[in-house]
This record gives sequence, structure tokens and C-alpha cells, in this order.
Amino acid sequence: MVEKVKVAVVGGGIVGCAVLYGLAKRGWQDLLLLERLELTAGSTWHAAGNITHFGHYAEISRLYADSLETYLQAERESGQSVGFHKTGSLRLATTEAELAAYRRIEGLFAQIGVPYRVVTPRQIAELHPLVETEGLFGAAHTPADGHVDPSGATHAMVKAARALGAQVWQHCPVRSLAADPQGGWRLETERGQVQAREVVLTASFWTRALAMQVGLDLPLYALEHHEVVTDDIPELEALGFELPTLRDPAAPANTRQERQALLCGVYEREPKLWATEGIPEGFGRELLVPDLERLEDHLLKVIDRIPAFGRAGIKTVNNGPLCFTPDGCPLVGPVRSHASLWLAAGFPVGIGTGGGSGKYLAAWMVEGRAPYPLPIIDPARFASPPTKAEALARITETYAMGYATPDVKAAETLLAAGEKA
Repeated sequence: MVEKVKVAVVGGGIVGCAVLYGLAKRGWQDLLLLERLELTAGSTWHAAGNITHFGHYAEISRLYADSLETYLQAERESGQSVGFHKTGSLRLATTEAELAAYRRIEGLFAQIGVPYRVVTPRQIAELHPLVETEGLFGAAHTPADGHVDPSGATHAMVKAARALGAQVWQHCPVRSLAADPQGGWRLETERGQVQAREVVLTASFWTRALAMQVGLDLPLYALEHHEVVTDDIPELEALGFELPTLRDPAAPANTRQERQALLCGVYEREPKLWATEGIPEGFGRELLVPDLERLEDHLLKVIDRIPAFGRAGIKTVNNGPLCFTPDGCPLVGPVRSHASLWLAAGFPVGIGTGGGSGKYLAAWMVEGRAPYPLPIIDPARFASPPTKAEALARITETYAMGYATPDVKAAETLLAAGEKA
């Protein structure tokens, strides 16, 4: 049996489903998503689901804003809840330089219509009563932030895309990918051959192996990433409202409320790479062996900032792989050397930017040009890929930067360009 489609999307995490939904929304038919296991298998299912409008690079702020908008739109269209908790976020300024940087990007957020303000230590305490404010200079407050249920958001987009005619094949690994001499691509799957005029690789850390089959050396590798969940905390039950997410560059870590407990994601200073020789056969929804000892110094800083975290016991420690590129930004766009082949992979913050990236890529595919210039995510930046050793060194260095001070010059350049337009 040969299935002929216009577009085959390979990978059923939140990014692949966002691409499928984006293309369906723009009226394209004959769309097929291929998922090797179940939807959300890989990194999506164990993600914290954090949504912020203040990312690690100012250039991609619109991707953050469009992601939440995409999930909520899919919720309205499908009736599937995405479980959005609008709590807001605080990104702490632990130095005067950080505070100055936060102030200098206020104009960018005003330009894209995202609520944003710089707050004082006193205001931090009002917004997050569990925070120890000594030593803080202030914080960036993004009140429209929060968190979604990653599974709910993924299924909402799929349900909406299916209603528009898209197909989804689960438990259907792509065994091989090859260019079709007559144009387009041939994919050998568990359910037979698929002939697609265009292919989008959205398979996270599996994308590298698929791309190698057609001669592409993509610098996509996985790192271990820990999340710690505490026991219930009495102070949270007494508050009567849900705390904003706290991002602390000094830890570096992010901490948010999870029911009546706290969930903390840690960015290790000496991160551990995973499966750099290839993803193990059959890996899908497993977690990796946790190593709490590696997190000790980070968690002590979290405790200094949120003493209630230290008084609570630790209920769960999760360790799951995240896909990274050398610069920490995803690969989103066409592969210039391979006609009709597209990428949407390498997302260290897949929930935060996945929905917006799917919308961005769908617009590029349908219109034939990017909706707005975004070279920081264009795959062309790795047209001459680094060596494996170089890529791994840069990936670990980028991950360890955690919540480094944003690139103010890039934000000001964007602001100036917007004002001229």
C-alpha cells in the first residue's frame, strides 16, 4: 500500500502537532502526521508545561506569545482543555546589570503587545510571599505567563487539525527517508510506503538519525534535565491563590506551584549529555536515572530564595532528556540543500515555543516566505555544521548558562526595526 500526501510531518510531540495544526488552519489538505509511539512520547509528556513571554533570546519573543495563543485557539476549536494556569512569572534580578537589562527591553514587549513590567523587591514579596527578597534588585514581571498541560495542548491541536481533514498515524515508525526521483520524498513506515511532496522533520532528538539518511549532519543532541517536586507545603494551601513562576538566574532554576507543592527545574552548571551515539532502540516514554547529588548546590540556592522549599520533603525527582542545538535555539525552516524538506527540531523549551514555531513554519511553507525574519532559528545558520566535539561542547556551555542576562542589543535592534516598519 502506498499513501500519497501533500505533507508528511514526522514526529508527534507538541511541535509536530503544532505544525500539522498550522498547515490545516491555512487550508492545506492531504496532511499526515507519523508518530513512532503515542502522541507526546519523547520529551513532551514529561515537560513542566511552562509558558513564558520572556525567553532566553529576545528575538524569539513572538514565538512565545504565539505559542500560548495557538494552544488557547486550539482549545476553543476542539473543546479539549489545555489546562492553562495564568499565574504570571517573575524573573529575578540578582545584579544591577540584570535589572538594567530588564528595563531596557520594556519597549520590545510593548511593541508586540505583551504585558511586562519591572518590579521592586517589595512588589516581588506581594506577588510571591514565599520569596526571600534580601539581595534582590527587582524582577521582570510577565503577568500573562503560566503553564499548560503538555498532553492537553498537544491533543487539542491534533483534534482541531483532524477536524480540518488531517490524518495522524500513531505506532508508525519511519524506518527510512529518501528523495523520490520524481520529486518529493519516500518514507518507509510500519504501515507501508508514504509518498509526500513535502516532509517536515519534527522528531526531536530522533531527527538527527533521520536526517543522516539523506546526508544531513544536524547538530542535535540530548542532555539530561532534572525536575524536583516537593511534598505538599502548608503555606501554599493557606495562600488562596497560585504563585507566579520564579526564574532565578543565580540558581539557575525555575520554580512553580504544582497543586499544593513546588516543582523546580534545574539547569546544571555541569550538565550531562545523553545518548550522543544515537537514541537507544525502543526508547520512548522512559525517564532516566535521577541523580539528586548533582543538584545539591543548585537546590541549596533555591532553598535560600524559597525557604519553604527546604522545609518540604522531596516527593519526586524526574530526569528526562531534552534536545539541544549548540546555540540553544531550534532549527525551524527549510533545508536549502534538499528541496521540499523542512525542519522543526531542537527545542529545549518545546512547550514555550512549540505552538508559535508551528504557526511560523506553516506560514513559511504556505506563503513561500517567512512571515518575518528570524535568522536565529533558521537552519541555514548550520549549513556548515560544527564537528561533533564542537557541537557537544557548545551545547553543554549553552545549557549551563541557564537564565543568563538577555541580549539587550538584539532586543533594541528588533525594536528599532519595528518602529521603522
